[in-house]
Amino acid sequence: MSETDSFGELVAHLRRIETVDGISNTLDWDQQTMMPPKAAALRGEQQALLAGLSHAYISDPRIGDWLTALEGSEDPVRAATSRNLGRTYRREKRVPADLVDALARAKSEGFGAWVQAKKSSDWASFEPKLQHLVDLTRRRAEAIDAERHPYEVLLEEFDPGSTVATLRDTFGRLRDGLVPLLEAIAGAPQLPGIDRELSVEGQESLHREIAEALGYDFGAGRLDHAEHPFTSGLGPGDVRITTHLSADDFFGGLGSTVHETGHALYEQGLPHAHRGTTVAEAASFGLHESQSRFWENFVGRSEAFFRWLAPKLPAHFEGATPDADALYRAANRVMPSLIRVEADEVTYNLHVIVRFELELALFEGTLAVSDLPAAWNAKYEEYLGVTPPDDARGVLQDVHWSSGAFAYFPSYTLGNLYAASMGKALEETLPALWSQIEAGEFAPILGWLREKVHARGHLLEAPEIVKEAVGERDHVADLLDYLWQRHGALYGVSRPTSV
Repeated sequence: MSETDSFGELVAHLRRIETVDGISNTLDWDQQTMMPPKAAALRGEQQALLAGLSHAYISDPRIGDWLTALEGSEDPVRAATSRNLGRTYRREKRVPADLVDALARAKSEGFGAWVQAKKSSDWASFEPKLQHLVDLTRRRAEAIDAERHPYEVLLEEFDPGSTVATLRDTFGRLRDGLVPLLEAIAGAPQLPGIDRELSVEGQESLHREIAEALGYDFGAGRLDHAEHPFTSGLGPGDVRITTHLSADDFFGGLGSTVHETGHALYEQGLPHAHRGTTVAEAASFGLHESQSRFWENFVGRSEAFFRWLAPKLPAHFEGATPDADALYRAANRVMPSLIRVEADEVTYNLHVIVRFELELALFEGTLAVSDLPAAWNAKYEEYLGVTPPDDARGVLQDVHWSSGAFAYFPSYTLGNLYAASMGKALEETLPALWSQIEAGEFAPILGWLREKVHARGHLLEAPEIVKEAVGERDHVADLLDYLWQRHGALYGVSRPTSV
């Protein structure tokens, strides 16, 4: 069979996998937004069936033949498909079908158990579910490659090319670089916050206006509520976002919506013409996070953004509303806190480092699941100077472990690092960047991201895409420069010359 014929058959096969996965993602979206709690067991059966179908498709021995036919292809799309799919195929064909089924059921049960445990701060009820997920995930890592570090095997699924050694080094440099900034800010007067409550109904309408202004296509998506905000790319023409709103936490809701809009813009901008080739997918979770964190922080916490946003508030809320300067200062307060998704930019990555170190210890066997709450609290006290008063605001706060997403958390910091370098490149490329943002002209920014990141899909690996977009840059240095520039100015502190 010719290369062209093999590629055609492979594309048709991969589209079937994408369809099954899209159905699974739709059921997952429903579970996190609308599904009644008593349907958890049924949903587990449904997801197990779909996971089995997807696994059977991806481990089909014909894929090996098709990949062999594509070896050495000079066509960039076919070469990328061979690389991306080859990695996934080699991984999945080593995982027994019964383990795939067990994991799918455990994830569904784990999510339901987490929701209830978080509501009542009941770690004991969730612990056995998490232990089961850790055990199954460790078995899966060993099945894929028993010779490699189990955490590294898991990392490859989210950020190909990342290693335990590189993450330890990168996170160590970043942690050490944040210390002088945190110390300087701690000695400066605190920025004022916003005291008044802003109605959830007003936030809902405002957030729809913001998402649309940034470029989100509501004809191909929707905005709903979830306990933990997320984005679901269900397929071409269907990318859904969720947020979590509270009348007394305007910035938490705003950050969530802009963050998820960033994810959705990436999904909506992928090269869907290459569906069925792996090229129409995000290159990595870290690159995906770069898009959400770029919009949430670089744009969404900027002074220019609030100068655009402030005049819109009266149309959505009754009474006097904060002005642009008040919003900008309140949005950029630096305060060590308990909740990652509510953290300021300066301390955020410390939350990620805590999770990375705990996950690493779990899979190296130096930390037991039963000891997680105590270990969590100890690291929060050490790194952030705060101690959770209960497990709901501690070890139970994130949804990821309940769905078996171990080794996902590093993607958040990788995203921050990539986003900082993209921001630097954009300032050099678009001299009128900040005046355009103040005028609500977001199209030039989205256009740059579409060209440099979104349209590239997974044609190249994420580090290569970033390098092509921004050139040779030190991402840790770029992030620290950005944080010092914004927060140093707001708090009136100067960067030590030795930093």
